[in-house]
Amino acid sequence: MMMTEKQITAATADEQTQKLYETAFPEDEQIPWDELLRLVKEMSLDFTTYYDEEKFIGFTIVYPRKAFNWYWYFAVREDLRGKGYGQQILTQLIEKYKGQSCVLDMESPYQTPCPNPEQRKRRHGFYLRNGFRDTNVYRTYNDITMTVMMMGPGTFTLQDWDDITNELKQFWWPEDIKESM
Repeated sequence: MMMTEKQITAATADEQTQKLYETAFPEDEQIPWDELLRLVKEMSLDFTTYYDEEKFIGFTIVYPRKAFNWYWYFAVREDLRGKGYGQQILTQLIEKYKGQSCVLDMESPYQTPCPNPEQRKRRHGFYLRNGFRDTNVYRTYNDITMTVMMMGPGTFTLQDWDDITNELKQFWWPEDIKESM
């Protein structure tokens, strides 16, 4: 199967991408769609959709940075999960940012209790199999503990997390987020 990519801008984002975004991530982890599109424009985010011929598969949003690239959002349509598409997208993403450090945050597989422990463990294993490593950096927002994983040279610290959060706060930050360590 040969997947194709399409770069998305605020003007070209479509309903199927919005629907996947709004169903693939818990509401507490979503930026409102209209705000996300504004950020795509203002932060020069790498927003890419993926297709198998004409069939929409999923999308990624990466925040390219000097110190490391932040794999911010990554989703595959629910009916297509477990069919190798996520692997193919991640492989393309890794190739695109080859030689650069990349990080992602995900719902921690170590948080207990949580509503989706098996999904978190599968996702964590997927990233480990693809060359990411645990940084042992965690942050909790509104009772969801996130863990940071990294690929490439270097380390990731709580200070790095604060730096990227402060960058994001220049563009957007909801008032109702309660942060804890």
